[in-house]
Amino acid sequence: MTRPVRVLISKIGLDGHDRGAKLIVRNLRDAGMEVIYTGLWQTPASTVQAAMQEDVDVVGVSLLSAAHMTIMPEVQRLCREAGIGDTPVIVGGIIPEQDQQPLRDMGLGGVFNPGTPMSTIIDAIRGLAESRRAELEAAGHKPDINTATGLARAITWAVEGRRAALGTLPQSGPGTMRIGVTGSPGVGKSTFIGKLARALRERGRRIAVIAVDPTSPITGGSVLGDRLRMMGPQPDDGLFVRSLSSGGQAGGLAPYCADVAGLMMAAGYEILLIETVGAGQNDTAVRDVAAEVLLLLMPAAGDTVQFSKAGVLEIATGFVVNKADLPGSDQTMRDLHDSLEDQRPVWPVSSLRGEGFDPLCAWIEKRIKS
Repeated sequence: MTRPVRVLISKIGLDGHDRGAKLIVRNLRDAGMEVIYTGLWQTPASTVQAAMQEDVDVVGVSLLSAAHMTIMPEVQRLCREAGIGDTPVIVGGIIPEQDQQPLRDMGLGGVFNPGTPMSTIIDAIRGLAESRRAELEAAGHKPDINTATGLARAITWAVEGRRAALGTLPQSGPGTMRIGVTGSPGVGKSTFIGKLARALRERGRRIAVIAVDPTSPITGGSVLGDRLRMMGPQPDDGLFVRSLSSGGQAGGLAPYCADVAGLMMAAGYEILLIETVGAGQNDTAVRDVAAEVLLLLMPAAGDTVQFSKAGVLEIATGFVVNKADLPGSDQTMRDLHDSLEDQRPVWPVSSLRGEGFDPLCAWIEKRIKS
């Protein structure tokens, strides 16, 4: 296959820990796969929407709640309704032996217990992914970006370098905006984007997100875990999130990011939020695909000299002091204002508490209208 296997791992139910799931995620990453991890307390509906938007090759569900005979048929039903009924579904967990064959008879691609060797799981996922890709290729249907499922598939074509095969697409016009969100690792970009996206959704805006995570330089795999901080408890048809791996590309973005952005805007999303990999001072590629760039900083992130340096600070059109509920935020705000020689705005925000987003949303809407 020309690109890594994409597999989604979801913890459905009320199980309160995910140590086993995280171990599986890391092993799949080390096997060279792109692993979308959606975290704890997912529902069948949120899992299927994530799988659809990410256009994964395999959906993996981790269950410890003894509800597999109820949950797995629901996951399959929702997959069919979402237009991804051809996507293989597997399940792992403490599953009694007498239930394993009935689950297979439902059409599940694999049923795994804690004692299953990891090599068996990896081989099964690879085999299922190869079969699904072969079936899609044989079908040869051109994706329709006017549907969420079609958009997800079109993005996969773009990542494969097949953007030209999609033909001419509508150009985004007035009333739309691309916003890059960058900052150092751990500054809280994903949580911030999740809260900002929901705040903009409350204002009636359709929002798309591109979330870029690093690719392993050793195995070529990646853990694409940003969306777990962006997903709400219920699916939202007005919020489309797609995770991309950096592919080792410098600058903070992923290959074909500009093509993916164009597809999302052509599909009718008004505001596109592009999250970079944890950025260094020289990672400025996001400025090439986004008209506005928000640089996230934390309290005590630097002083006036640090904030005067060239690079990522230079390209920002606005600054967000995230985690503003922590000590030192006031000093960081003062240092930023002292170092800036223009009128670029600075907002204090607490993503954890959901505070400070109204002024930022108002600024975004004003920029869209102008």
